[in-house]
Amino acid sequence: MVKNRQVEVLAPAGSYESMEAAFAAGADAAYIGGSRFGARAYAENLDREMLCRAIDYAHLHGRRLYMTVNTLFKEQELKELPDYLLAYYKRGLDAVIVQDLGAMAVIRRYFPDLPVHASTQMTITGVYGAKLLKELGASRIVTARELSLEEIRQIHQQVDVEIEGFVHGALCYCYSGQCLMSSLIGGRSGNRGRCAQPCRLPYEVWQGGKKVNKRQEGFVLSLKDLCTLDLLPDILEAGVYSLKIEGRMKSSRYTAGVTAVYRKYVDQYLANGRKGYQVDPKDKQMLLDLFDRGGFTEGYSMQHNGKSMLALKEKPAFRETNQKLMEEIDQTWVKKKLQEPICGCLELTPNEEAKLTLMMTGAWKKRNPEEMIQAVVYGQEVQPAKNQPMTRETISRQIKKTGNTPFVFEEVTIVLNGDVFLPLQALNELRRKGLEELEKQILSADFGRAKVEIRSEKQELGNTDKDGVREEYLETKKRRDFETKKRRENKAPCLVVSVEEQHQLGPVLSCDEVGEVYLDADGFPAQVWEETVFACRQTGKRCFLLMPEIFRTKAVQYFQQNKEQLKKAGFDGLVVRNLEEVQWWRENAKILPLLMDTSLYTWNRQAIQVMEEMGASRIAVPSELNVHELRERGTDGQELLVYGRLPMMVSAQCVQKTILGCSRRRGEIYLKDRTGKEMPVKNRCRFCYNTIYNASPLSLLGQENLVETLNPAYLRLHFTNETQGEAERVLKAWLDGFYYHRAVKSPLSDFTRGHFKRGVE
Repeated sequence: MVKNRQVEVLAPAGSYESMEAAFAAGADAAYIGGSRFGARAYAENLDREMLCRAIDYAHLHGRRLYMTVNTLFKEQELKELPDYLLAYYKRGLDAVIVQDLGAMAVIRRYFPDLPVHASTQMTITGVYGAKLLKELGASRIVTARELSLEEIRQIHQQVDVEIEGFVHGALCYCYSGQCLMSSLIGGRSGNRGRCAQPCRLPYEVWQGGKKVNKRQEGFVLSLKDLCTLDLLPDILEAGVYSLKIEGRMKSSRYTAGVTAVYRKYVDQYLANGRKGYQVDPKDKQMLLDLFDRGGFTEGYSMQHNGKSMLALKEKPAFRETNQKLMEEIDQTWVKKKLQEPICGCLELTPNEEAKLTLMMTGAWKKRNPEEMIQAVVYGQEVQPAKNQPMTRETISRQIKKTGNTPFVFEEVTIVLNGDVFLPLQALNELRRKGLEELEKQILSADFGRAKVEIRSEKQELGNTDKDGVREEYLETKKRRDFETKKRRENKAPCLVVSVEEQHQLGPVLSCDEVGEVYLDADGFPAQVWEETVFACRQTGKRCFLLMPEIFRTKAVQYFQQNKEQLKKAGFDGLVVRNLEEVQWWRENAKILPLLMDTSLYTWNRQAIQVMEEMGASRIAVPSELNVHELRERGTDGQELLVYGRLPMMVSAQCVQKTILGCSRRRGEIYLKDRTGKEMPVKNRCRFCYNTIYNASPLSLLGQENLVETLNPAYLRLHFTNETQGEAERVLKAWLDGFYYHRAVKSPLSDFTRGHFKRGVE
């Protein structure tokens, strides 16, 4: 049992009304979006005035309000962030939820006492990532939804940081923050809060030229909704502090109903422990009545993946509403006026001013045990009673009329020092004055923040004094500057080729112009590292190891077991793709140069600096910015992908396992959408995840002049499922176009420019 520890029930608030309903239903905290920078761009996000009101409302009722700024920031947007946050910071905002490392650095600089929660969009899957984010200033980690209870327990035991985990609501098929599907298909980026949810559409599954899924199994990427009522004791004992309910796009009724159920069972567990914990099936049915996407799943807490977690069938177009339940929720919570119990003491002494003392009590004090809120006010002079003196009953009845205020009297003590008289109007005025002062006392608790000054319009956010920069930054900056100088002397950027399959390596080694090779760790196992590095060196090429897209328990064990092979192989560096690997590198392989791939998002100069301070000697340009935004961000000396299939999804789920069962072998199948487009899906069995690639490879062939204006130091070709012959043709065409400036016909019948021209909203 969790003893002597608070547990936070955290509710979604897609509107002001949803926030009110959440608090009425028992939420300790709510998360809500402002007018900009939130990962739910289509929710009823609040403007400045309404959000400030929401902060006041939360604090008056002893709750907390967290604001979502959990999108990736373009360069100009980041410069506007401090001014955007200032009003909310001064008002007492309890925390911000952040995805962008540049934004996190800016917030820590301007608002050092404002708690920062690392969004689930950061894809934190273990101890290494949690350590790194704590060091960067996160007070709370919102873990990836895919984590097991044991992985959460390890974070709790090894990292002194609050853990927030999703316990109810929609599940994404992809690891949050690693999905470009909506972005690549329609330009609506999940990293910008505009996901169009293409994962909820039907797909055919093809293998070896044959369709292998049945018609009633078309929704292979659509997961059931999460419901963890039965697992709450396990989740809390694993170390989760904040129980997060998903649903900022859903109604106030949904928010209130789900919050009330989880409040009930958290309280039951805290009061009675595991032995007294029992879930009523009626409450589960209530949750299904509120929203049903083909039943519930307990998620990933007890399993890595599985067919039972998928909806597979289409969500019914019409469901009969449980009208009785909706009316009950409306009356009990949605329309409920929330008032906090207070106690008061009124002292009336003839010929002295009336004195009213008010204090917070009851549930408010329980939620805020360290807060001592008291208001003392004085009123009109009390007169000696000439005829009939006032009674305690009359005075008490009048003083208790709190009306449309946030308070209700739980107890009033009336002290009469003799026979007294005071006009009822004077009593009313004293009560009004006292309640206003009590409200002021509650809301003034955080007003020490009001002295902060913002100079963002004059300050270059990408620069800091050298005295405050880590040693790693100075070293990597020196190395990068040296390599940039060498490149400028040679004029042409270095050609880099990453290969996922061993048959693609031959054409690469035969190409004299290729300067560097990245070997995918899934396609090139540890036993071939040394010989492959040697083969690259024999042809005058540097060789780097391309790390897994997801670095969880299986990957950690694999690299720990093969640490000697890694050292012996003699790689020229590691290409990392997530924050877990950055911290693992710092603890285990710092002798090797660190290269950061596109999935470690650097949309702005501040994020670039954070990466360099971590130790990055090279950074790959993000794939969702257009050429104009890239110029504004700066790409000088960096790596630019000019060919390759972009990963649309990285998932703990396995399409093949869902439809055909687990083969435990690397392989490839295809998803075919309603337009006939085929998306390759790779089984990463060594590390147990799937990568779903875009149907069309990215090609910047023909854009050589635009690419040149960006001044990249490295041009990268990324081979995923190409045959040996296809790899040869691509290499030849890109050399002709980018190196020899010859007129060249593309060898591709189908390709995309990605976001190079269009970008995302």
